[in-house]
Amino acid sequence: MKPAFWLVVCFSKRVSSCQISHRSCMKKHESGFTLIELMITVAIIGILSAIAIPLYQGNVMKAQVNRVVGELSSYKSAYETQLSSSGAVTNSELGYSVSSLTTGNSLTSISVVNTDGSGHLQVTMGGNAHPNLAGVVVRFERDTSGSWQCVIDPSAASGWKDEFSPGSCSVI
Repeated sequence: MKPAFWLVVCFSKRVSSCQISHRSCMKKHESGFTLIELMITVAIIGILSAIAIPLYQGNVMKAQVNRVVGELSSYKSAYETQLSSSGAVTNSELGYSVSSLTTGNSLTSISVVNTDGSGHLQVTMGGNAHPNLAGVVVRFERDTSGSWQCVIDPSAASGWKDEFSPGSCSVI
């Protein structure tokens, strides 16, 4: 009669497991996470992503500016070659290919040569560049002695920060 009594007690207490041989009702240990543990985990992930996403976007913009500076810098030697041979400094003579991060096309001249030998190479960011960088002008200015200086004009860009500028360029 005792085993049946223990079964009745166990089922009346709504316990998930009974051990009749030990004459005691034991609750089965359930595994899993509680709601509060899951909520804390989601909150931590949210805080980390709120910090990480803006940092990532800043790094993307800095990388895009560096890419445009590097691409424009590659045309300096062709510019010098054309200038020394008294040839025309046109996009085709420079071997210019349009970047996906600039607004220009192959017909828009990126070079200017002054009569005293100074001049510059210049592109404006746009195209597939981050929207906060649209309108940034990247320019390599050449003085009469042949020295080049990188200059960035971010006045037309809404989200410009000086941290996006490469160390070799000056921001005006």
